[in-house]
Amino acid sequence: MKRLLQPFVLVVTALLAAAYAYPAARLATGPWERGALAIPFVLIWIVPALYWTGSRDDEESWLDQAAHQASYLSMAWVSFVLVLTLARDVLLVATSALQLERAHAAIAQAGVPTVLVAALLAMALGAATALRGPRVEKVAVRVPGLHRDLEGLRIVQISDLHVGRSIRRSYVERTVERARSLAPDLVALTGDMVDGPVGRLAPHVAPLAALMEGGRAFFVLGNHDCYSGAAAWISHWRQMGARVLLNEVSVLRKGAATLVVGGVVDPAYRILRPQISLEDAPGADFRLLLAHNPKLAPLGAGAGFDLQLSGHTHGGQFFPWTLAVRLVHSPHVAGLSREGSMWVYVSAGTGSWGPPVRFGTSPEITLVTLERA
Repeated sequence: MKRLLQPFVLVVTALLAAAYAYPAARLATGPWERGALAIPFVLIWIVPALYWTGSRDDEESWLDQAAHQASYLSMAWVSFVLVLTLARDVLLVATSALQLERAHAAIAQAGVPTVLVAALLAMALGAATALRGPRVEKVAVRVPGLHRDLEGLRIVQISDLHVGRSIRRSYVERTVERARSLAPDLVALTGDMVDGPVGRLAPHVAPLAALMEGGRAFFVLGNHDCYSGAAAWISHWRQMGARVLLNEVSVLRKGAATLVVGGVVDPAYRILRPQISLEDAPGADFRLLLAHNPKLAPLGAGAGFDLQLSGHTHGGQFFPWTLAVRLVHSPHVAGLSREGSMWVYVSAGTGSWGPPVRFGTSPEITLVTLERA
């Protein structure tokens, strides 16, 4: 009972109650319908209230797994229901104002089942998009005065894979197969690779070792990696062959060119705060920064990096969050943008968090190619 009275749980409960009130008032006509509509809201409440307030390292039964999946899918369905209910009300107001009586009556009568079924179809389509595996997003970054030996350098970025309840070994294997087919010179793992402890997820991330041969893979922490036990995962990634960068840089040579790869920790990492410097690599021909959160771009630009690779936003993952995320992370939401003289590329994510749903975005493996401007 004490856990349910925590401020976080009380806030979540209040927000869900407010969100429920709107479609209940607009779509339900009796107590049975209001009760049925309340079920997905209760399922959403279960995970933050009963799981997020406890230990994330506990062993999970099949019932725990089922509760999480039901909760996450309910999140997606409710999001679509809220948007479609609002759209229905806008149409009702418009047809009433324009005195379109037949259209108004049709929307009023058929609108409720249309909203519920359309939300279900959108969720199903979004789940198919999310779980079929990442597509390859090709990005050319043009750099003035790029060293000849770095022209055509191929960087594969994998970000926000979120190996856990929905993303399992088979999905990781498909990701690795597609990434290897791109013949990368360098692999950037830009955080949020896992959602759970090493003991549970090590077999599922194991295929990623194939991308770490020859010391070409670099990893930086994301916030979910920190929630999942940062110290244990740092050790595990190093054992697999990745170079874990904790506010540090690594100097590489390609032909006669010098390439610097830097990495900053996520703000969720409580041991260090994000900071980076190029004082130990003043003569680099190209400077690449890995930072999970794109809000760290001012650090990279101030230090003198040429390109920052980030993730974290998922591009909003699915509508309407694709719009909301722009208010929080603009101008670095998804795709290529600038922070001063530094390029910033934000991946829409290789996996999915929470609801295994993508609507308006697609999971991606990013192939960044350097070109001479």
